[in-house]
Amino acid sequence: MIKLYENGVYLLNGTEIIEDGPDVREKLKVLTGREIKKEQAAEETIAYRILKSHNVSDDMENLNIKFDKLTSHDITFVGIIQTARASGLEKFPVPYVLTNCHNSLCAVGGTINEDDHMFGLTCAKKYGGVYVPPHQAVIHQFAREMLAGAGKMILGSDSHTRYGALGTMAMGEGGPELVKQLLNKTYDIRMPGVIGVYLTGEPVKGVGPQDVALAIIKAVFKNGYVNNKVMEFVGPGVASLSADFRIGIDVMTTETTCLSSIWKTDEVIREFYQIHGREEEYKELNPGEAAYYDGLVYVDLSAVRPMIAMPFHPSNAYTIEEVNANLKDILHDVEEKAKVSLDGAVPFSLQDKIRNGRLYVEQGIIAGCAGGGFENICAAADIIRGKNIGADEFTFSVYPASTPVYMELVKNGAVADLMAAGTIVKTAFCGPCFGAGDTPANNAFSIRHTTRNFPNREGSKLQSGQIASVALMDARSIAATAANKGYLTPATELDVEYTNPTYHFDSTIYANRVFDSKGKADPDVKIHFGPNIKDWPSMSALPENLLIKVVSEIHDPVTTTDELIPSGETSSYRSNPLGLAEFALSRKDPAYVGRAKEVQKAQKAIEEGKCPLEVADELKEVMEKIHTRFPQAGEGNLGIGSTIFAVKPGDGSAREQATSCQKVLGGWANIANEYATKRYRSNLINWGMLPFLTKEDHTALPFENGDYIFVPEIRKAVEEKQSEIKAYVVRDELKEMSLYLGELTDTEREIILKGCLINYYRG
Repeated sequence: MIKLYENGVYLLNGTEIIEDGPDVREKLKVLTGREIKKEQAAEETIAYRILKSHNVSDDMENLNIKFDKLTSHDITFVGIIQTARASGLEKFPVPYVLTNCHNSLCAVGGTINEDDHMFGLTCAKKYGGVYVPPHQAVIHQFAREMLAGAGKMILGSDSHTRYGALGTMAMGEGGPELVKQLLNKTYDIRMPGVIGVYLTGEPVKGVGPQDVALAIIKAVFKNGYVNNKVMEFVGPGVASLSADFRIGIDVMTTETTCLSSIWKTDEVIREFYQIHGREEEYKELNPGEAAYYDGLVYVDLSAVRPMIAMPFHPSNAYTIEEVNANLKDILHDVEEKAKVSLDGAVPFSLQDKIRNGRLYVEQGIIAGCAGGGFENICAAADIIRGKNIGADEFTFSVYPASTPVYMELVKNGAVADLMAAGTIVKTAFCGPCFGAGDTPANNAFSIRHTTRNFPNREGSKLQSGQIASVALMDARSIAATAANKGYLTPATELDVEYTNPTYHFDSTIYANRVFDSKGKADPDVKIHFGPNIKDWPSMSALPENLLIKVVSEIHDPVTTTDELIPSGETSSYRSNPLGLAEFALSRKDPAYVGRAKEVQKAQKAIEEGKCPLEVADELKEVMEKIHTRFPQAGEGNLGIGSTIFAVKPGDGSAREQATSCQKVLGGWANIANEYATKRYRSNLINWGMLPFLTKEDHTALPFENGDYIFVPEIRKAVEEKQSEIKAYVVRDELKEMSLYLGELTDTEREIILKGCLINYYRG
């Protein structure tokens, strides 16, 4: 089904694969009649060409990218605009779309959500942006319909910013990276590797895009095959897929931890742009005659079968056939893996889901940027037409990804077929994907065509003794399971006549409701501020010497951003930095906030010109030990704060709150064996936090939770670009250890030195 090449490959004429090796140059010369150099062939990928056209420097190894367009939703745009305003924003320099798809149902806080929406509308007017009201579209569907363009680049403050199937290289990053673009600065990265994804064959009836995506994620996530690289989809199998099918695979590439994605384009994509009234945005994209890729994922589409990603990660995937055949064993394996993530906080068992030898689930959901597309929902309607979901525990909800999609589903009868079967059809909303809608019952099992199934992401609260499970599946097999009243069923088992109706896009829906400034700013507009919208607190520059206390120690193989700052109802406080910070690590380490605040008292004392030893008694003994070797450390040259350790933090969401919440609680650093994604590490840097690495195995660390670590001359180390930094664990005596900063650009170093991105732009 899927093969990963051990070496780089050359792709000739988009179809012939030649793996790199000792005699590859001779092979290439025989096949092409000319000498082909790897360096030149690497410039023949679609990704390289798009990056080159957006790089404003002359250096193609160290890129300075300017994006064509930007997009954010209502969890992130307030913080982004507030940061940009504090840094001197006068006008949005490129089209910036503000969608309202995450907090369109108010979980807590009274007027909080609508205040943020009005903040967005008034800012779109004042600075020249686009405002998409609640329920009109989820962020990525609107971008596909109205923003994407072949050969273009889009930056979004959501990790699933992926429009590669439409020929657009899109990236999801933390808010500070969008702030840079709003201030006419650049996105600075090393030239990423490019991995080819070679598609051949065509999917069998009943297999959908989520099935293909989960198969790919399973193959590449754990080994990091595409980590922080660009996935470029090529091969003859692309032509067998509709635009919606390609989009459904593409959006899930985020779960591989790749940096971005891009696809070859053809007449199918031209038709997509035609349907949406934007044919001028189409351009045919293909790799060159001989293109070199740093690796290749070979996918036989015809061999893919309906998949299920069991709790609690998209990579924990099996075929549904496997699960049904080995039900007890696989459920036991899931339970054992969950012990690591849940750390015994709640009892967890799935064995009670076995009924009459089959897996029974209590909930099915098709929603959001991954599941809510037109073709997915039409296929689901075809499967469930004439059947019903029954009157037991099982419920079934469908969220079309935009109002234009919803309207067409109403017109062609799909909504009627779904509702007649007992399905609830709702408006465009991302809630089920991040825990703000359709939270299952305690111990319930939900199957979803959404993007993620991390622990508690569906809305359960571990700290309240709750746990529910989410498995990811394709819309077709979810509908098949619904048709069987909650018993797990692959869509390939049912004999269904798929109608494949034609999609018609009604442009008047957006024309009537979406505010589009057409890039014209009106400085006289007064911004709407609700009482929950707070400015960022002041942040200190990096001191000469740093004393950090380890206040949380996490040994999970991967720590997600949802564990660092929970999503769901807590996100209602997204516009209040200190209010949101109260929830940091609340599901993973409930004592974290209190510990961090205790340490922060010392730094606040320093900033107020007081002695930190007067507010934290334990510091007296700590400083005595430090002074035995570093007597000069102290007044005027010392900063005190906190750090966390995690093995591999930062998988998942692009929300910068995962780091900004630590920062406003006095965080100066993270220590990790590695960072799961570039975007999380970038968020740390942009909030002035040191992205330390340790080479010590997490089972044999030289420090533990509660230890103080003294880092002398850290400011000098950053200024002088030192890679290895000597630090000292403060115990009965100072115990030397090494920390590493990894690769940093000059700008990133300056941001860390200044204390955060806001300080950097304030000069």
